[in-house]
Amino acid sequence: MKDYFKHHPWHIIEEGFDPQYNKIAESVFSIGNGRMGQRANFEELYSGETLQGSYVAGVYYPDKTRVGWWKNGYPEYFAKVLNAPNWISVHLTVDNQPLDLAVCKVENFRRVLDMKTGLLSRQFIATFADGKRVKIHAQRFCSMAKGEAGAIRYAITPLNFSSAATLSLFIDADIINTDSNYDEKFWNEVYKHADEGQCVVTAETKKTFFHVCTGMRYKIYEGGKEINGSVNTELRDKFAGHVISVNLNEGAELVVYKYAAILSSENHPKDKLVENCKNLLKDLQNNGFDKLLAEHEAVWEHKWKDCDITIDGDIAAQQGIRFTIFQLTQTYTGEDERLNIGPKGFTGEKYGGSTYWDTEAYCLPFYLGTAEQKVARNLLVYRYKHLQKAIENATKLGFTDGAALYPMVTINGEECHNEWEITFEEIHRNGAIAYAIYDYIRYTDDKAYLAEYGLEVLVGISRFWAQRVNWSEDKKKFVMLGVTGPNEYENNVNNNWYTNYIATWTLRYTMEALAYVKDTDGNAYAKIISQTGFNESEIKAWQSIIEQMYFPEDRNRNVFLQQDGFLDKELIAVSAIKKNERPINQNWSWDRILRSCFIKQADVLQGLYFFEDEFDTEATKRNFDFYEPMTVHESSLSPCVHSILAAKLGYTEKAYEMYLRTARLDLDDYNNDTEDGCHITSMAGTWLSVIKGFGGMRVRDGKLQFQPFIPTQWNSYAFKIRFRNSVVRVEVDKTRVTATLDSGEPLEVIINGSGVMLR
Repeated sequence: MKDYFKHHPWHIIEEGFDPQYNKIAESVFSIGNGRMGQRANFEELYSGETLQGSYVAGVYYPDKTRVGWWKNGYPEYFAKVLNAPNWISVHLTVDNQPLDLAVCKVENFRRVLDMKTGLLSRQFIATFADGKRVKIHAQRFCSMAKGEAGAIRYAITPLNFSSAATLSLFIDADIINTDSNYDEKFWNEVYKHADEGQCVVTAETKKTFFHVCTGMRYKIYEGGKEINGSVNTELRDKFAGHVISVNLNEGAELVVYKYAAILSSENHPKDKLVENCKNLLKDLQNNGFDKLLAEHEAVWEHKWKDCDITIDGDIAAQQGIRFTIFQLTQTYTGEDERLNIGPKGFTGEKYGGSTYWDTEAYCLPFYLGTAEQKVARNLLVYRYKHLQKAIENATKLGFTDGAALYPMVTINGEECHNEWEITFEEIHRNGAIAYAIYDYIRYTDDKAYLAEYGLEVLVGISRFWAQRVNWSEDKKKFVMLGVTGPNEYENNVNNNWYTNYIATWTLRYTMEALAYVKDTDGNAYAKIISQTGFNESEIKAWQSIIEQMYFPEDRNRNVFLQQDGFLDKELIAVSAIKKNERPINQNWSWDRILRSCFIKQADVLQGLYFFEDEFDTEATKRNFDFYEPMTVHESSLSPCVHSILAAKLGYTEKAYEMYLRTARLDLDDYNNDTEDGCHITSMAGTWLSVIKGFGGMRVRDGKLQFQPFIPTQWNSYAFKIRFRNSVVRVEVDKTRVTATLDSGEPLEVIINGSGVMLR
């Protein structure tokens, strides 16, 4: 754990420049707007260690799967999140000396991400080798008001000299992914052009043939007056730029305004990309930096009104939750049902793909509670539109008759994860998609979703579960062999309790959904039966599986067993691991990890979190007390589940400990991996830890319920919840709980077991 960034309720602050933390800072200070995003790379040249990253939503490259031993059913490709053309560069050279923070002496460095306004700022003083000192103040944002636009204000003040200098402003599509196999580049040039004050480059992805047109315009001012230095055009492969000669005058601020437009063929006809890009650039420049920033800030102000959480008395906790909300909000807006939430969002390229089970298991509740209903609905529609691909994925593995296996990692519905123990065996992800349908309908009461989209998905998933189990003559039960549960530190196990449970739950829920649609919308039911070829005799087989599924358990401890054979392991607590061996995934061999009892993330406890109403509190307590001490929390998805369960059990200090771990996972680099990008999807767990953990929020019998408590470290906290057509504000302090109806029709809520009508 690092304590590198300053604590502040609204800002992420870096004071002083430490190159060893640069990639971590690049991740943490990333900005985006749902359509595109940008790591916090420097505008000026930087020859030190960096992870260059500019990203455009929906654009990917199908890199050939690279494995040592090919197995039938392997995905043909791994979907790479592409490093897109670089638009941010403003390179300064003085007397043949480039401004390079890896070479120059750097003083008074300060970088600030204002989460309230979505503005990234940076200031520093740099000293060149010959003693010349220059002050830089850079600001930039990806516009939340204009999703294809970014803007930079780059101010240069020479402190002890006057001199001629050059500015190099350009668009560079000759870039590479860090995770590229064989250092292959993924872009080909289609078009480039540079004319007065403007440069445009269109690049095409290999294989997938996406076009991205990136353009820039700029203005340069000194003392409030526009200046026009001599300009040399620079054109080379996938690159267009201008080198501008300027005079720097001691003490006088020179300001460069750079406007960028990033358009994709996902949203524009290819033959109109350049024209539309140039038109947008003209509009951006005409509006100017200050007006664009004001429009951008206005969107953020509106967003924060709906989703802010305030914590009084604990700045670290306050900063953590706002960082979570900020990143989730700028990553996914819900305006385009083709898009989803990648595990790194717009902060890095690791993991590839854009969709994991994280979306359904963790992110959906955040958008249900903070945004209009259509946002969460679009996350489900995304999966519906991939149903046929899910059926194809299952077919490749030998399943038949419309069985659907949703991918572990995907961009377009095809599986593109190439580790066999995940691709073939971590099938519990299928259940998370079924659970999300249930969770969405329970929360919104949008039962029409079943007939419109949901039931077809449930039938496909249930058919998969029915074929994936087999009858054990020895146990006289149905079993599920060769799986990987949520705890990825166990592979190829038999009868993972969580997987078996969510499979039978899905079968039960699908049967209920079938009956509901049949009773309420006969025409839709008949259409679905026809489309899926469903035979009601399938229900009998499903019922048999539900009634005779095997669930491993330890009758002595009265706990559910994570899988068969778990008790053969040496059961020791995480506290026994030497500090210098943590995290174990970076210090132990995989063989040693697999033989250990240590758990990466909630597994049995994931099931007790999802299906808490099906187990009494004592059962949850026994299993929590057994498994949590063996959990290393080396998955970003782990602390939040443990925080919520600990809160329910009255383990208030454990709940707070786990909250801080999830809230500050990236800010404090708990697992030594933030440099690859932030853990965006797991950030929703931070929100859940406050709302469901400390706030005790649940939906039961169509009513919003709260059973709050306040950590001893806090004086008070408050949050808003959007529920159906109403918005409820909840405030909790040391002595009372207050619920207020911010908007909507009168609403009854349950607080600590008592009904209260809010008007």
